[in-house]
Amino acid sequence: MALLQRLARLAAALQDPQKVADFQRLCGVEGPPGLAASPPLAEEREGDGWPRLRAAAGGEKRHPKGLGNGAVSRGAGGEGPPQQTWGRRQPRRNSLTGEAACQEIAIRKPFLYYLFNLGTELGNELFYILFFPFCIWNLDAWMGRRLIIVWVWVMYLGQCTKDVIRWPRPASPPVVKLEVFYNSEYSMPSTHAMSGTAIPLALVLLSYGRWQYPLMYGLILVICWCSLVCFSRIYMGMHSILDVIAGFLYAILILVVFHPAVDLIDNFNLTYKYAPLIIISFHLALGVFSFTLDTWSTSRGDTAQILGCGAGVACGSHFNYMLGLMQDPSPDTLPLIPPSITVTLFGKAILRLLIGVVLLLLTRIVMKKITIPLACKMFSIPCDDIRQARQRMEVELPYRYITYGMVGFSLMFLVPCLFLFIGLS
Repeated sequence: MALLQRLARLAAALQDPQKVADFQRLCGVEGPPGLAASPPLAEEREGDGWPRLRAAAGGEKRHPKGLGNGAVSRGAGGEGPPQQTWGRRQPRRNSLTGEAACQEIAIRKPFLYYLFNLGTELGNELFYILFFPFCIWNLDAWMGRRLIIVWVWVMYLGQCTKDVIRWPRPASPPVVKLEVFYNSEYSMPSTHAMSGTAIPLALVLLSYGRWQYPLMYGLILVICWCSLVCFSRIYMGMHSILDVIAGFLYAILILVVFHPAVDLIDNFNLTYKYAPLIIISFHLALGVFSFTLDTWSTSRGDTAQILGCGAGVACGSHFNYMLGLMQDPSPDTLPLIPPSITVTLFGKAILRLLIGVVLLLLTRIVMKKITIPLACKMFSIPCDDIRQARQRMEVELPYRYITYGMVGFSLMFLVPCLFLFIGLS
């Protein structure tokens, strides 16, 4: 019992937003004058006996859900340091929630600001739409398929766990919010930390022995990638230390459980006759389940988006296998030796990436234009206000699932067919 109490106190200390604010100040982030003067935090115990941190009377009221989660709107007024050190920074706005934050923020260490912005982008859609296609089209489709399987499971379980635990984002003040794009989601665990741990680890686990390279290079990649993403979430003010540690450990647990099954899942996707029907139905059922866990937030759309992409890639892999396209190297050719980088090889790789990503983005735009009005019409939902319409499960789930399902299918089947046709395969 004493051990549990010590663990509970440790968890409460790691969840303290003041530690996030201290880390931000250590890295050169300073909010407007008076922001650090946050109300004292008191400890309270909920029904499960687990300590929670709450603001004392007169302080910020934690928003239990949705918009403004852990944030307080602030103006740009007040006295501050010399004008040259301050700048109005507009964090990336979420077009669905309309949520935005604008505050005077001093960045004392610009290198860390750009470094941690890069780290947080390693868990965003822009990175995924570049990284996975590059792996599949230019490196190793076998490895790319399995990476996406791991990514789908890690992100799905992480998003669902958020909606079950329902812990808010770190309170602001004292935390400075450098990002508000995911602010309407819950905080525990950090899915950025989960993907930032699972992807590089899975990349090394899948590639070492299949490709010929020193293991030390892979370990350095894992440590740098994982550390950069995890620390970036604290720097951006989006997660407590406890959220990040939990995401890191949760991702390792999922890898330990699911990594042995990755080969079985991929072989099923490729070879079973009715795999596409089962894949589509199973991923759709997972999406419907996740939409029932809580009221609307951006995490529900992200979950449907991830499941749709996974289903599309799996179906595309099945058609590739059945038609004999993008065949995997035979086992007797392993381990593969990385080719020498020539101008021709580099040029073709970049050309494949540019053409392919443009086609994927066009696919997403076209499918979005089709699916949202169609879903609104089918379920008799007014589509005058797209933002409100997309907060309905009847619109958001089919829109995200079908749109990103087609993106995944194009990534794995349609775009490689085009490359074969124009001689870029």
